[in-house]
Amino acid sequence: MPQDATDHLATGGTGSPAPQSAGLIDPGLRGILRCPITGEELEEGSIGAAPVLISRGAALAYPVREGVPILLPHEGLPLPA
Repeated sequence: MPQDATDHLATGGTGSPAPQSAGLIDPGLRGILRCPITGEELEEGSIGAAPVLISRGAALAYPVREGVPILLPHEGLPLPA
């Protein structure tokens, strides 16, 4: 990937680093991420202190590791009851 494209992605297209405290995932990116099982939009959440993206339809929470959502069906954790 060209360096300018990498910079654009890393800064959220603003030229400055994206704030990490505003949310787990950039809202623009989160808007296109979907549950690999149901195809529905994902919600930000946490299980304990671990950040996750939640699929209500699949009743799964996908881990977010170092800011990277792991959207693999076998990585989904059952939502706590």
